[in-house]
Amino acid sequence: MPAGSALDADAILAATEDVLRRYGPSKATVLDVARALGVSHASVYRHFPSKAALREAVTRRWLDRALDELAAVADDADLVPPERLRAWLTALFNGKRAKVAQDPELFATYRVLVTEHSAVAVGYVADLTGQLRRIIAAGIESGDFTAADPDAAVQAVFNATTRFHHPAHVGEWQAPGMDAELSALCTLVIDGLRNN
Repeated sequence: MPAGSALDADAILAATEDVLRRYGPSKATVLDVARALGVSHASVYRHFPSKAALREAVTRRWLDRALDELAAVADDADLVPPERLRAWLTALFNGKRAKVAQDPELFATYRVLVTEHSAVAVGYVADLTGQLRRIIAAGIESGDFTAADPDAAVQAVFNATTRFHHPAHVGEWQAPGMDAELSALCTLVIDGLRNN
Protein backbone atom coordinates (compact mmCIF):
# COMPACT_ATOMS: atom_id res chain seq x y z
CA MET A 1 0.00 0.00 0.00
CA PRO A 2 1.41 3.41 -0.89
CA ALA A 3 2.80 5.40 2.04
CA GLY A 4 0.31 7.86 3.45
CA SER A 5 -2.69 5.98 2.07
CA ALA A 6 -5.47 5.22 4.50
CA LEU A 7 -6.35 1.57 4.91
CA ASP A 8 -10.01 1.09 4.13
CA ALA A 9 -12.31 -1.79 3.31
CA ASP A 10 -12.04 -1.23 -0.46
CA ALA A 11 -8.24 -1.42 -0.38
CA ILE A 12 -8.42 -4.60 1.70
CA LEU A 13 -10.95 -6.17 -0.66
CA ALA A 14 -8.88 -5.32 -3.73
CA ALA A 15 -5.77 -6.81 -2.13
CA THR A 16 -7.74 -9.88 -1.07
CA GLU A 17 -8.91 -10.44 -4.65
CA ASP A 18 -5.29 -10.34 -5.78
CA VAL A 19 -4.21 -12.74 -3.02
CA LEU A 20 -7.03 -15.15 -3.82
CA ARG A 21 -6.05 -15.08 -7.49
CA ARG A 22 -2.45 -15.80 -6.57
CA TYR A 23 -2.94 -18.53 -3.96
CA GLY A 24 -6.51 -19.76 -4.41
CA PRO A 25 -9.19 -19.90 -1.72
CA SER A 26 -7.73 -22.85 0.20
CA LYS A 27 -4.24 -21.36 0.66
CA ALA A 28 -4.86 -17.60 0.88
CA THR A 29 -4.64 -16.21 4.42
CA VAL A 30 -5.34 -12.92 6.14
CA LEU A 31 -1.60 -12.69 6.75
CA ASP A 32 -1.04 -12.85 2.96
CA VAL A 33 -3.49 -9.97 2.53
CA ALA A 34 -1.77 -7.94 5.24
CA ARG A 35 1.63 -8.56 3.63
CA ALA A 36 0.31 -7.45 0.24
CA LEU A 37 -0.90 -4.23 1.86
CA GLY A 38 2.22 -3.73 3.98
CA VAL A 39 0.22 -3.69 7.22
CA SER A 40 -0.25 -6.00 10.17
CA HIS A 41 -2.93 -8.67 10.06
CA ALA A 42 -4.54 -6.89 13.04
CA SER A 43 -5.15 -3.91 10.74
CA VAL A 44 -7.10 -6.15 8.38
CA TYR A 45 -9.06 -7.64 11.28
CA ARG A 46 -10.13 -4.14 12.36
CA HIS A 47 -12.18 -4.00 9.14
CA PHE A 48 -13.14 -7.67 8.84
CA PRO A 49 -13.52 -9.75 12.01
CA SER A 50 -12.54 -13.08 10.43
CA LYS A 51 -11.15 -14.74 7.35
CA ALA A 52 -14.67 -15.95 6.56
CA ALA A 53 -16.05 -12.40 6.74
CA LEU A 54 -13.29 -11.17 4.44
CA ARG A 55 -13.86 -14.02 1.98
CA GLU A 56 -17.60 -13.32 1.94
CA ALA A 57 -17.09 -9.58 1.39
CA VAL A 58 -14.73 -10.21 -1.53
CA THR A 59 -17.11 -12.69 -3.10
CA ARG A 60 -20.08 -10.36 -2.63
CA ARG A 61 -18.20 -7.53 -4.32
CA TRP A 62 -17.21 -9.83 -7.19
CA LEU A 63 -20.79 -11.10 -7.61
CA ASP A 64 -22.26 -7.58 -7.45
CA ARG A 65 -20.39 -6.66 -10.62
CA ALA A 66 -22.08 -9.55 -12.42
CA LEU A 67 -25.48 -8.63 -10.96
CA ASP A 68 -25.18 -5.11 -12.32
CA GLU A 69 -24.63 -6.46 -15.83
CA LEU A 70 -27.58 -8.82 -15.53
CA ALA A 71 -29.81 -6.06 -14.13
CA ALA A 72 -29.28 -4.08 -17.32
CA VAL A 73 -30.69 -7.02 -19.28
CA ALA A 74 -33.53 -7.67 -16.82
CA ASP A 75 -34.65 -4.05 -17.06
CA ASP A 76 -34.11 -3.56 -20.82
CA ALA A 77 -37.45 -2.07 -21.88
CA ASP A 78 -36.39 -2.29 -25.55
CA LEU A 79 -36.86 -6.07 -25.38
CA VAL A 80 -40.27 -7.67 -25.04
CA PRO A 81 -40.37 -9.94 -21.97
CA PRO A 82 -39.90 -13.26 -23.84
CA GLU A 83 -36.80 -11.87 -25.59
CA ARG A 84 -35.64 -10.30 -22.33
CA LEU A 85 -35.97 -13.64 -20.52
CA ARG A 86 -33.94 -15.41 -23.22
CA ALA A 87 -31.31 -12.64 -23.19
CA TRP A 88 -31.10 -12.72 -19.38
CA LEU A 89 -30.72 -16.50 -19.14
CA THR A 90 -28.11 -16.41 -21.90
CA ALA A 91 -26.23 -13.56 -20.21
CA LEU A 92 -26.30 -15.43 -16.89
CA PHE A 93 -24.82 -18.54 -18.49
CA ASN A 94 -22.23 -16.67 -20.54
CA GLY A 95 -21.24 -14.60 -17.50
CA LYS A 96 -20.72 -17.70 -15.38
CA ARG A 97 -18.64 -19.38 -18.09
CA ALA A 98 -16.54 -16.26 -18.52
CA LYS A 99 -15.91 -15.99 -14.77
CA VAL A 100 -14.68 -19.58 -14.64
CA ALA A 101 -12.32 -18.96 -17.55
CA GLN A 102 -11.12 -15.48 -16.58
CA ASP A 103 -11.17 -15.62 -12.79
CA PRO A 104 -11.02 -19.28 -11.72
CA GLU A 105 -9.71 -18.61 -8.20
CA LEU A 106 -12.51 -16.21 -7.30
CA PHE A 107 -15.02 -18.56 -8.89
CA ALA A 108 -13.60 -21.31 -6.68
CA THR A 109 -14.15 -19.06 -3.66
CA TYR A 110 -17.75 -18.57 -4.75
CA ARG A 111 -18.18 -22.35 -5.10
CA VAL A 112 -16.96 -22.83 -1.52
CA LEU A 113 -19.52 -20.31 -0.27
CA VAL A 114 -22.30 -22.02 -2.22
CA THR A 115 -21.50 -25.38 -0.64
CA GLU A 116 -21.49 -23.72 2.79
CA HIS A 117 -24.87 -22.06 2.07
CA SER A 118 -23.34 -18.76 3.14
CA ALA A 119 -25.36 -15.58 3.43
CA VAL A 120 -23.53 -14.24 0.36
CA ALA A 121 -24.58 -17.19 -1.80
CA VAL A 122 -28.15 -17.06 -0.49
CA GLY A 123 -28.29 -13.31 -1.10
CA TYR A 124 -26.91 -13.71 -4.61
CA VAL A 125 -29.61 -16.25 -5.50
CA ALA A 126 -32.23 -13.90 -4.04
CA ASP A 127 -30.90 -11.09 -6.23
CA LEU A 128 -30.95 -13.32 -9.31
CA THR A 129 -34.49 -14.52 -8.68
CA GLY A 130 -35.52 -10.90 -8.01
CA GLN A 131 -34.31 -9.94 -11.48
CA LEU A 132 -36.05 -12.95 -12.96
CA ARG A 133 -39.25 -11.98 -11.17
CA ARG A 134 -39.15 -8.51 -12.75
CA ILE A 135 -38.92 -10.07 -16.21
CA ILE A 136 -41.76 -12.52 -15.59
CA ALA A 137 -43.94 -9.84 -13.96
CA ALA A 138 -43.38 -7.59 -16.98
CA GLY A 139 -44.42 -10.50 -19.22
CA ILE A 140 -47.59 -11.09 -17.22
CA GLU A 141 -48.40 -7.38 -17.30
CA SER A 142 -47.86 -7.19 -21.08
CA GLY A 143 -49.87 -10.37 -21.70
CA ASP A 144 -46.84 -12.22 -23.11
CA PHE A 145 -46.91 -14.66 -20.16
CA THR A 146 -49.99 -16.16 -18.54
CA ALA A 147 -48.48 -17.53 -15.32
CA ALA A 148 -51.05 -17.47 -12.54
CA ASP A 149 -48.43 -17.41 -9.77
CA PRO A 150 -45.38 -15.28 -10.63
CA ASP A 151 -43.36 -16.56 -7.66
CA ALA A 152 -43.94 -20.19 -8.64
CA ALA A 153 -43.02 -19.34 -12.23
CA VAL A 154 -39.77 -17.69 -11.10
CA GLN A 155 -38.81 -20.72 -9.01
CA ALA A 156 -39.69 -23.11 -11.83
CA VAL A 157 -37.60 -21.18 -14.39
CA PHE A 158 -34.66 -20.84 -12.02
CA ASN A 159 -34.76 -24.54 -11.14
CA ALA A 160 -35.22 -25.63 -14.76
CA THR A 161 -32.11 -23.72 -15.80
CA THR A 162 -29.90 -24.85 -12.89
CA ARG A 163 -27.54 -26.71 -15.21
CA PHE A 164 -26.61 -23.39 -16.81
CA HIS A 165 -25.91 -21.37 -13.68
CA HIS A 166 -25.25 -23.51 -10.60
CA PRO A 167 -21.52 -23.99 -9.90
CA ALA A 168 -22.05 -27.72 -9.34
CA HIS A 169 -22.37 -27.97 -13.13
CA VAL A 170 -19.24 -25.98 -14.00
CA GLY A 171 -17.60 -29.06 -15.54
CA GLU A 172 -20.36 -29.22 -18.16
CA TRP A 173 -20.29 -25.59 -19.27
CA GLN A 174 -17.63 -25.95 -21.95
CA ALA A 175 -19.16 -29.10 -23.45
CA PRO A 176 -20.06 -28.91 -27.14
CA GLY A 177 -23.68 -28.05 -27.74
CA MET A 178 -24.34 -26.26 -24.44
CA ASP A 179 -25.41 -23.04 -26.18
CA ALA A 180 -27.87 -24.96 -28.34
CA GLU A 181 -29.19 -26.80 -25.28
CA LEU A 182 -29.74 -23.52 -23.45
CA SER A 183 -31.49 -22.05 -26.47
CA ALA A 184 -33.81 -25.05 -26.69
CA LEU A 185 -34.54 -24.86 -22.97
CA CYS A 186 -35.27 -21.12 -23.24
CA THR A 187 -37.77 -21.82 -26.02
CA LEU A 188 -39.46 -24.50 -23.91
CA VAL A 189 -39.60 -22.24 -20.84
CA ILE A 190 -40.94 -19.26 -22.78
CA ASP A 191 -43.56 -21.39 -24.52
CA GLY A 192 -44.57 -22.77 -21.12
CA LEU A 193 -44.94 -19.29 -19.67
CA ARG A 194 -47.04 -18.23 -22.65
CA ASN A 195 -49.39 -21.22 -22.42
CA ASN A 196 -49.61 -21.66 -18.68
